[in-house]
Amino acid sequence: MESQYLYLTTLLLLIFSFISNVASNPLYVDGFLRCLPSHAKSSIDRAIYHPNTPAFSKVLQAYIHNERFNKTTTPKPLLIIAARDETHVQATVICAKENHIDIRIRSGGHDYEGLSYTSKNPFLLLDMFNLRAIDIDLASETVWAQAGAILGELYYKIANVSKKHAFPSGVCPSIGLGGHISGGGYGNLIRKYGISADHVIDARVVTADGDILDKRTMGEDLFWAIRGGGAASFAVVLAWKLKLVRVPETVTVFNVAKTLEEGATDVVLQWQDFASNAKKDLFIRIEPHVVNGTTAGSKTIGVKFIGMYLGSAKKLTKYLKKSFPLLGLQVKDGIEIPWIKSVQYWFGIPLDVPTEAILSRVPSVKYFAKFRSDYVQKPISRAGYEAIWKKMIELDVMYMQFNPYGGRMAEIPDYELPFPHRAGNLFKIQYNGVWFVDGLADQFMNASRELYDTMEPFVSKHPREHFLNYRDIDVGTNDKENIEFAKSYFKDNLPRLLATKAQVDPDNFFRYEQSIPVLDSPQ
Repeated sequence: MESQYLYLTTLLLLIFSFISNVASNPLYVDGFLRCLPSHAKSSIDRAIYHPNTPAFSKVLQAYIHNERFNKTTTPKPLLIIAARDETHVQATVICAKENHIDIRIRSGGHDYEGLSYTSKNPFLLLDMFNLRAIDIDLASETVWAQAGAILGELYYKIANVSKKHAFPSGVCPSIGLGGHISGGGYGNLIRKYGISADHVIDARVVTADGDILDKRTMGEDLFWAIRGGGAASFAVVLAWKLKLVRVPETVTVFNVAKTLEEGATDVVLQWQDFASNAKKDLFIRIEPHVVNGTTAGSKTIGVKFIGMYLGSAKKLTKYLKKSFPLLGLQVKDGIEIPWIKSVQYWFGIPLDVPTEAILSRVPSVKYFAKFRSDYVQKPISRAGYEAIWKKMIELDVMYMQFNPYGGRMAEIPDYELPFPHRAGNLFKIQYNGVWFVDGLADQFMNASRELYDTMEPFVSKHPREHFLNYRDIDVGTNDKENIEFAKSYFKDNLPRLLATKAQVDPDNFFRYEQSIPVLDSPQ
């Protein structure tokens, strides 16, 4: 009897073990793994991370910036393929498609909704962080940069060869180039030079058929679509060829803070009239946020006016004294530094810290967050701002960034690239709900929605426009071929994106919750 019990126990354990192994390593994953070597021109074994190895979690978590998507309940990939050369990417696409497995593509991990490394369906994670070569040709003022490189690496290498060149991109140095540029990309040079995608002159991609193409071979429509249309709907970007821009050897940065009691609303109203009409060399972002009031337990609004001027502090002060006097900027408020040091300044890294700090690829602080976006096309009245301040104080957890447009942005046609938010916009809003302790998600998510709803009368309409790089799942998804969400990102450029998708990826291999769908019927 005892031997029979032991036999049955052993048999059950073997069955459970078998079931567990099958569940963790489905047949289609085995097929995928058998397929890879025949399509990769170099050994791919070191690029594959299995869930049952310690390195898997380390690699997965290394580029998760938002802890909302780093929980035990967050869906994990079946495998991670951290490609080490272009053929690894090519093999991953071919074999995943052949075995009917979804893939997600991650270059830096800043995706605000975690869509580049999570999925409700079984999926593989194609991680690009090993592909980060940067080759600068100063004679032609161009650079080839692989998709897994981060902005800090690009900026650092540019500065090492020239003090008079830069690239117009984001102020957060740990952002990956692949997704940032494919969604448009912008930073504090936007009014002078436009968005990052405006400066892409070539690209290398892997298509759904596994072909490696460049600008000449991919055709006009696909090259157009990947520059602002979200490349992950169409192909995997391997590298961008970028045109550098020129900056003076010295730029001026500043940060002036005002509270409501110090007349902040008056200054914001003047900023609203001035910022989008200012010289292209000037960019002034404002950040309204809740601060402690002058009496115990009270709250008020503080507004930071953070700016960069492509010139001297003396010239800037003279200009603002005449054109934006309420800011009250003094020469001593302006900090004159090389452009590369301005990267540190905008990201909050002390200027006495070596510039190598911008090369860090992992977040120094873990946070939870919800971000959203809007565009403002008509001036907001004093009463409007007072209503906004009241709601912010009531919520007490949200802050915003207002980023001015105009300048070069008003000169480029809406249809030039998929990114349509050009002339007619005064400024773009980013809503920020950031917390550092788990368990506060409901409070911050609800606050984010409340502030977003409060802003509805003051922002763009029909559609209410949003910025693709500020990924926001609440805008909508492509379930059941719904494309309403995409109209807010792309406006009148959506039909061309739909046509390009149907042409280059008719099987809808490259898909995620907000990808451009393949429609069964025209819209």
